[in-house]
Amino acid sequence: MNTESQSQQDLTSFGYGFLGVLIFSLTLPATRIAVSGFDPVFVGLGRAIVAAGLALILLLVTRQKIPPVRFLPNFAIVVAGVVIGFPLLSAIAMRDAPAAHGAVITGLLPLATALGGVWRAGERPSRGFWIFAGLGSGLVVMFALLTGGGSMQLADLALIGAVGAAGLGYAEGAVLSRTFGSWQVICWSLILSTPVLMPIVWQHLPSNFASVSPNAVLAFIYVSVFSMFLGFFAWYRGLALGGVARIGQIQLIQPFLTIVASAVLLGERLTIETIGFATAVIVCVVLGKRTQVSVK
Repeated sequence: MNTESQSQQDLTSFGYGFLGVLIFSLTLPATRIAVSGFDPVFVGLGRAIVAAGLALILLLVTRQKIPPVRFLPNFAIVVAGVVIGFPLLSAIAMRDAPAAHGAVITGLLPLATALGGVWRAGERPSRGFWIFAGLGSGLVVMFALLTGGGSMQLADLALIGAVGAAGLGYAEGAVLSRTFGSWQVICWSLILSTPVLMPIVWQHLPSNFASVSPNAVLAFIYVSVFSMFLGFFAWYRGLALGGVARIGQIQLIQPFLTIVASAVLLGERLTIETIGFATAVIVCVVLGKRTQVSVK
């Protein structure tokens, strides 16, 4: 591939990756609003049921072939990570923690995604990549501890678990995207998860939907249609084109986009410290983008 073509692919992959991150950056604020009216389990898992309905329509209209059975374990990893693990754990955390606080914990996602890429996608990040990824992740952890009073709460542990699940699911989804296409991966993952999730979601349905606030309903629609469905179209496409480790670094910006969204949507406080840490992390993203990542 010549230099011009490579540059165009880099630009395209980062464009898709940024669009996915932008959509995902509203997930925690929307989830916090949704759990004010719904059970966290319903919010965390019910959104996959809604998204699965959209996925089924799209797969039927485009006449997609069912993936071979041998890929079932790979899709199961995606389901466990991004359909069940991250949504459920983050919804539980958002019941007690501010969205801005959750945002800084999920700043660990780039490192988790890179580790998933090393394990599942056969990638070999350079030493420079690890330096900048580690520095950026260290910054967001420091920010989390400073704003959290230096201690870790149960919500923090749930969010750390969510980060680990998402990192693995992102990496596995990127690998599958090379074979089936980006949007097909999340669609099939959602379909496969439905038989398992449907009974659980049914048990956590609100006893009276009329009592749920319109804001909570709209927030649930957002996490179902955008966070659980459309966002993955762009995100997996970016990962497949640009590599899991490198494109995953764009997630370093996500916590700070989320903090701004939390201030706008929830009225949470935006501090000078947040702006300073955001600037430092963006520098890490820019420098990390220039490093090389090879594939075994």
